[in-house]
Amino acid sequence: MQCSEFREHLLDLAVGEAGLAGTAAEEHVRSCPGCAAELQSLRQTMNLLDEWKAPQDTSPYFMTRLRARVREEAARETPAGWLAWFRKPALALTSAALLLLSISLFTGGGKSKPVASIPNGLTSSAVSDLKVLDENHDLLANFELLDDDDGQQVAQ
Repeated sequence: MQCSEFREHLLDLAVGEAGLAGTAAEEHVRSCPGCAAELQSLRQTMNLLDEWKAPQDTSPYFMTRLRARVREEAARETPAGWLAWFRKPALALTSAALLLLSISLFTGGGKSKPVASIPNGLTSSAVSDLKVLDENHDLLANFELLDDDDGQQVAQ
């Protein structure tokens, strides 16, 4: 048994409830003077605590004063101000995540929208639309002839 394993069973050995690891721990105490001294020190401390008695003449308001003092110390330790909420880890992480999310939404995530393809290599703009209309003026002017057809042929 190693010293680290022995320390796991130290309290059980000091109380006298060694269990299955008791024999290996006792052999380790015999071979390791450091662990033996630690076990002996723990046993002495436990014997002193068993002998100690609390004083009987304590004030009846002792616990009330103690609780009030603990509340005062806790209030003194908490920081005041408008950034006090930011020292709490959950709120800080949540606000950081919301900040990053809102920035990514406003910037569009860095992705640009694809431009719709238009035949004949033209781009989508008002100028190119006017060019198409000018080039096809004759064709568009003849569309009126088709609209005037009420079942009768119009001769030119």
